[in-house]
Amino acid sequence: MKKIAFLIIVSILLVFNTCSITGGNNNEDKKTTLTEGTVVYLTGDMFRKAIWDYQKDPKTFSYLGRLPCIVDFYADWCRPCRMVGPILEDLAKEYKGKIVIYKVNTDAEKKLASLFNVRSIPAILMIPKTGKPTMSVGLLPKETYVQAIKDVLKVQK
Repeated sequence: MKKIAFLIIVSILLVFNTCSITGGNNNEDKKTTLTEGTVVYLTGDMFRKAIWDYQKDPKTFSYLGRLPCIVDFYADWCRPCRMVGPILEDLAKEYKGKIVIYKVNTDAEKKLASLFNVRSIPAILMIPKTGKPTMSVGLLPKETYVQAIKDVLKVQK
């Protein structure tokens, strides 16, 4: 019964806390260097070097990173995306040296968003060191992200 209630709440949050990708553009400079404990903003080229070179091997996902990671597909104009930002910044600090958190601007990196079939944002891609990545959509409570880090990424604080 508790699981059903949890799934209903998560579903409601997903419906009310997602943005469809339709436009908006903000060319602010973002942090793109890897510093432990911070969120790293990626371009498509950086994604191919740090996460997966989909041009080299488009059919088989092969994670290139040394630590599990989270990739947040976002847009500056998206309110739920702006709300998930501080949560991910906190998690980057709390899991410093254990996971890496990246952000990909869907307005600037349309091809990359399309590759992962991102239709609503925020879209959070969880990539364990080994195994398949999983995607969640919408703004979720910090506790849900912490649980996903434990369950999907297999990382403890």
